[in-house]
Amino acid sequence: MDSTVLSLRIDGELLERLRAHAAKRGMSVQDYVVRTLIREDFDERFKTAVDETEKFYGASDAPRGQVRDQDLDRDLDQALDQVRPSAGIA
Repeated sequence: MDSTVLSLRIDGELLERLRAHAAKRGMSVQDYVVRTLIREDFDERFKTAVDETEKFYGASDAPRGQVRDQDLDRDLDQALDQVRPSAGIA
């Protein structure tokens, strides 16, 4: 993978906070910032994928990010049926 240099000018107070966060994780400031950017990029791509999936399949009438109770109960019952020893035995 190619790498490129990115130079930033940041406030001294912010740099100290970044150093503290990085030190807690045993990382350099550079590694901490890069991991944070990667995580933020992943979160944004994941949100976009969820939005596209909802558009494709049609959004449910449940508020975004919440699962309706009856759907959760049905899904849980189906999952439990698949792991019970008697599943599929009449």
